[in-house]
Amino acid sequence: MEVGSADDDRLQAVLDAVWGAAGARGCYGHKDREPEEQETVPRTVASLEEFGRLLGRARLPSGEPVVCEVSAVRGGDDDGGDWLAFGVPLSALGQAGVEFEDGPYFRSAAADGWLAGIGQDAFREAPFSLGLVGWSVSGLTDAETLGGVLPESRGMVYLLPSGGNLRCGAVND
Repeated sequence: MEVGSADDDRLQAVLDAVWGAAGARGCYGHKDREPEEQETVPRTVASLEEFGRLLGRARLPSGEPVVCEVSAVRGGDDDGGDWLAFGVPLSALGQAGVEFEDGPYFRSAAADGWLAGIGQDAFREAPFSLGLVGWSVSGLTDAETLGGVLPESRGMVYLLPSGGNLRCGAVND
């Protein structure tokens, strides 16, 4: 998600909104340890900067528990500002029985729908400039480049604000 201008408070608001929309539980800083083997950390921008990512547990719509993680790319106002990425490792999705389409991009309509729903719910709490859903899509485009217009051909899901609402452009190619 393109959060917008570099601002700790705004990034924190989007982090909280995404975590809540995903129903994520726990907050951990060490990827190389099981949650039971570490203390929880505060779900804050400072923790994101300290650990590089924050990990938790969420439930897929099927009820299957999965590990989730969030990371941030901090930028200045001249280079697009801050981005926040929320995701679930492909291995965790596979273990939970999520099916992927054939092809190089690990597409899953079920995962795309779930992640887009998280983005839509989060937007109501903390608006952001652009959301992208797909495999390794962070930074492939930005709100300024799109100019408020959804691309006709979409290899990823776009969540694009317009007039205070969030338009969802599903994958169509």
